[in-house]
Amino acid sequence: MNKIYVVGIGPGEYDQMTIRAARVLESCEVIVGYTVYVDLVKEHFADKIFLSAPMTREAERCRMAFEQAAAGHVTAMICSGDAGVYGMSGLMLQIRTEYPEVDVEIVPGVTAAVSGAAVLGAPLIHDFAVISLSDLLTPWEDIERRILAAAEADFVICFYNPSSRKRRDYLRKACDLILRFRNEDTVCGIASNIGREGETVKICTLRELRDLETDMFTTVFAGNSRTRTVDGWMVTPRGYRTEQKCSKVRTGK
Repeated sequence: MNKIYVVGIGPGEYDQMTIRAARVLESCEVIVGYTVYVDLVKEHFADKIFLSAPMTREAERCRMAFEQAAAGHVTAMICSGDAGVYGMSGLMLQIRTEYPEVDVEIVPGVTAAVSGAAVLGAPLIHDFAVISLSDLLTPWEDIERRILAAAEADFVICFYNPSSRKRRDYLRKACDLILRFRNEDTVCGIASNIGREGETVKICTLRELRDLETDMFTTVFAGNSRTRTVDGWMVTPRGYRTEQKCSKVRTGK
């Protein structure tokens, strides 16, 4: 069987991987991925053949996986989080046209928006938008337009890839765009190294978020006009009747 699984491995720790993802990786002979992600799973699947390639060599990595599958090896292409959210599933399906004899199956995982929200509290309980601040594949003009639209519509906004060595001021630029529509005291949060060693979380205001240092392993949450802190958690109310009653009791109304 010429087979490739495109697998989302979740935040990073083995115990946060889905049962299905772990079973699929156990069934494979070859595991291919970005170097950092391969290092995260290698100790748990020590009997596998591991192949990796650095950032910006995504297409090469995909063809590497297809070549292994075409040679008869059951192969996995791994991605952090979910393979279909800023992952490799799209590119894998496009490149599959060059390898029609290889079957592809996509195995979902836990994306950073979900795992980051869990450690911060409940910021995504209502409508939200997910936007990557990386302009490597998307022009900044398009990113800016999407931020403005989401901010004006009062979505909670989850930012992936908030900054890097070449994009140190991109989160600040994003915050400035949001500030056109939201109060500077809007509740925000960041989660770094989610589910891995060194995990950190912080709840702050939009004004404070503007000046925070982040990196590619940080996920940022900009709350909407109703997001608040509840006993140290970041919470966006859904609008349930019980929430409204609790709110009246707390405010004495």
